[in-house]
Amino acid sequence: METKLDHKRMERIRLRCGYNNGVDIEAEGSRGGLCLAWKGDIDVTVKRYSKWHIDSLVKGGNGQAEWRFTGFYGSPYLKDKNTVWDLLKILSHENHQPWLVAGDFNEILFDFEKKGGGQGIRGGWMLSGTL
Repeated sequence: METKLDHKRMERIRLRCGYNNGVDIEAEGSRGGLCLAWKGDIDVTVKRYSKWHIDSLVKGGNGQAEWRFTGFYGSPYLKDKNTVWDLLKILSHENHQPWLVAGDFNEILFDFEKKGGGQGIRGGWMLSGTL
């Protein structure tokens, strides 16, 4: 999830909520920042990360099947759009586990979804899909 927090503040919040394990990627000013947090009974392997994503493999207890989770933050800036979507395309070609991508893609499909902001500033939520 996007945090908009520096590393130390995000870690304090994560620990206060009972998540002893996690990856915190610091915000740049008041933009961005990501956190992926989990409790000890879940086995999470973080494969790679950037200011735009955290890509991980997840396995629960009791022999549950491994699956892939990618937390994603799409840039709200037009200059970064291709870079961010190219990253997601590259990630889509890796591994063959069931895959959930969730986050703020900063994209809208229809004009009625946009509220506030200037023309060309886009935002929105999206969950998993096929590229």
